[in-house]
Amino acid sequence: MIHVSHLTKKYGQNTAVDDINFEVQQGEIVGYLGPNGAGKSTTLKMLVGLLQPTSGEISVAGYNAETELLDLKQHIGYVPEEAQLYEHLTLVEHLQLMGRLYQLEERLIAQKIKELAKLFDMESQASQRISSFSQGMRQKCLIMSALMHNPDVLFLDEPFTNLDVGTVTLMKALLQRLADLGKTILYCTHILEVAETLCPRIMIINTGKLIADAPVEELRQETNQTALNEIFAQLTETTGIDEKTEEAIRIVTGSTPDV
Repeated sequence: MIHVSHLTKKYGQNTAVDDINFEVQQGEIVGYLGPNGAGKSTTLKMLVGLLQPTSGEISVAGYNAETELLDLKQHIGYVPEEAQLYEHLTLVEHLQLMGRLYQLEERLIAQKIKELAKLFDMESQASQRISSFSQGMRQKCLIMSALMHNPDVLFLDEPFTNLDVGTVTLMKALLQRLADLGKTILYCTHILEVAETLCPRIMIINTGKLIADAPVEELRQETNQTALNEIFAQLTETTGIDEKTEEAIRIVTGSTPDV
């Protein structure tokens, strides 16, 4: 469902994504991990057509991102890292707009808005302007917008940000069921605890390069580590945490190190 070949994105002399290749099959939930600034969000923006690659090829749901972008977008749902909402609209108006952009029937749009608002405990806020929403409510609006048209592929960039515990629990179960029904999900995050419980397969990007792509169990065997955070630290060479902690204490408290 997702095919990426030699994908590269450069900004001047800086290479944000460096010649990466991967495939995600129908029904898979794949975690896309990496440190801040590693290239995760840049990758997703290219996959959904928000950024033009410097080079490489992208195919999603059988559509080429360069020549069939509008068709591709009909089959995907996208939750971006940062909320991009029409704040002067109400929740109902925003979801109506999303449904009409995907050419859904008005009856179906009305039904989905009602049911999604109830599912995400947003019924009482349905007629409120988005400008009055909390960060968590905005995140729910983004998720509902991505689900409105029953997409074949979901691209999720830190989708659980600002969500309450109940909604996170619901989303974990929902994503698993959607995968069981044949939906393909690429889940981008740096919250390793969620990725470990949700994603059977993990890809890790670091400084623009894809440095790992395997089932979690295989990564455990390769690294001789059990927890995903330990695997991540080893593969990304995130070392010296104890030393950095002591340095942070010195900076914050103004204390001098023991000699």
